[in-house]
Amino acid sequence: MPAWLKDAVFYEIYPQSFRDTNGDGIGDFPGIIEKLGYIRELGCNALWINPCYDSPFKDAGYDVRDYKKVAARYGTNEDLVRLFKEAHAMGIRVLLDLVPGHTSEEHPWFRESQKSDDNEYAGRYIWTDGWLAGTPGHPYIAGESIRPACYMLNFFKCQPALNYGFLHPVYGWQSSTDSPEAQATVEAMKDVMRFWLDQGCDGFRVDMADSLVKDDDERKSGTCAIWRGIRAMLDRDYPEAALISEWSNPELSLGSAGFHMDFYLDHRGNGYNLLFRDYENHGGDGTASDHSFFREKGHTTDANGKADIRRFLDDYLPKLAATKDRGYISFISCNHDTRRPRWSLDERELKVAYTCLYTLPGVPFVYYGDEIGMRYQPLPTHEGGYDRTGSRTPMQWGSGKNLGFSDADAGLLYLPVDPSPDAPTAEKAMADADSLYHTLKRVLALRHAHKALQADGEFRVLVAEKEQLPFVYAREEGGERIVVALNPSADRVQGEIGEAVTNQLFAVGDVSWTAGDNTTLDLGPQSAAILI
Repeated sequence: MPAWLKDAVFYEIYPQSFRDTNGDGIGDFPGIIEKLGYIRELGCNALWINPCYDSPFKDAGYDVRDYKKVAARYGTNEDLVRLFKEAHAMGIRVLLDLVPGHTSEEHPWFRESQKSDDNEYAGRYIWTDGWLAGTPGHPYIAGESIRPACYMLNFFKCQPALNYGFLHPVYGWQSSTDSPEAQATVEAMKDVMRFWLDQGCDGFRVDMADSLVKDDDERKSGTCAIWRGIRAMLDRDYPEAALISEWSNPELSLGSAGFHMDFYLDHRGNGYNLLFRDYENHGGDGTASDHSFFREKGHTTDANGKADIRRFLDDYLPKLAATKDRGYISFISCNHDTRRPRWSLDERELKVAYTCLYTLPGVPFVYYGDEIGMRYQPLPTHEGGYDRTGSRTPMQWGSGKNLGFSDADAGLLYLPVDPSPDAPTAEKAMADADSLYHTLKRVLALRHAHKALQADGEFRVLVAEKEQLPFVYAREEGGERIVVALNPSADRVQGEIGEAVTNQLFAVGDVSWTAGDNTTLDLGPQSAAILI
């Protein structure tokens, strides 16, 4: 396990929307380099950069055309290497996005595999044995190749599935996981990883990490075996390199596959979803729920009941207990695939939410712009974004042209900036000592200063009653104990925590407490406190 992860806080950058320095309306590597100081000042000491490889951009770069060449819109390979070096000089690690399950249909590997003659890449993708032979249970494409066969997809039409084999092959055209074809694909992906690690990359976020072996079993035993082999390579040759999975199943990703981190993603009805959106309690129509835990209205009694922290804990605590010695569960403010948290929560609610998210165990992630409360924008799809497009708009830096993102004419921008007169900007947030930005910055500073609040600190629930507040928990490490208390409701609440505190490190809103062996907390509406 890379030791640096214990105190890591990641900042996710969607590169085309972060900072444009050459006036073409699209973000670039020099723009990221320019803002490294801002990222470090916020309290983030690691980056995750969404796919930046050469691509036709039918899926925003998740359709890779060349794994070893960066997209010209961002710069050159040399620019990315300079980003690694500049970041490292500031104590910032950099993860790239690895897309192992598929490539673009324009990748040279796929172009070769489409040919009718046998060649090195004929088995690199999953092909049937006839031009009308489908792939049972999987989407496939026919009629676009000279090769008299159909090929399987892994996501969009433009993304043919790479061949890692089938766990239990049934048809003659299906490879086993130990076949030469499947093993060649694994080695090709290892080669891509080595290439960038040798250039200075610090590891990878892995897209659709569970999608490799087809018709895998419930425990994903075939896919997990591949990742264990890759982890062994890293442990041997790149022991400081980190892997985080897009899986949201820590028992498998951390416990079986060997990842260092696994995202706690916004999946319908899971613990993270209940904190922010609670679709299950709302009917699933995609609008903000009044029963999300951090939503102030969620604590008003009605026919559907109240927001309940126990529903989150019932999902989270078993996952934490099962994996706390195997790796880290990673909380996110949101990401490029989900609506921004400002869509469902106002800034005061977000202050309470961030106090919680960034004091929990594991390695947390901040999505660019969430630190200033950027809003989700209802926009038409762009580069395969569909309803995700509205969370991928340009970073809003200041009051200048295009809110400081780019000097290009508005019509050239990758996506439009927030047109509202009160659009949040980093400039305004940094100038306001009471802003969401400064709240997060203070919480992250405490996280870095206190080992109890870092990735490995023990998590102990002190107060968490069904449909009641406050929610109080302790973090402990090396004899240090810190208490976090939360009241996201519109009402004042009190509660005894059964333990003593002697000092207040941080607060949102009106907070008071009485000293003694059984501290009594008095938390005003929408408040939070960090105590020691």
